[in-house]
Amino acid sequence: MPDLSRLAKFLKALADETRLKITFALTIEKRLCVCDVAAIIGMSTATASHHLRYLKEHGLAKSTRVGKLVYYSLADDHVHQIVMIAYEHSKE
Repeated sequence: MPDLSRLAKFLKALADETRLKITFALTIEKRLCVCDVAAIIGMSTATASHHLRYLKEHGLAKSTRVGKLVYYSLADDHVHQIVMIAYEHSKE
């Protein structure tokens, strides 16, 4: 059996509904600032920032700073595909 611990951490990161909402939003918009993410998920900027940091630490998101704002996007196309496949599967 291969070591599946990284995969387990990846899936655990997506298992949280708030983080899943954020990653889904990032499949629609290429990049979002923390304040936009907070508005989309209906939570504080502190909560959005915490979850975005978690996603970044676990390799699902990346960030870029533009002036005072930090913008987040999905780490790569694999994350986008996994979220969309899971969403389509959940509708069946």
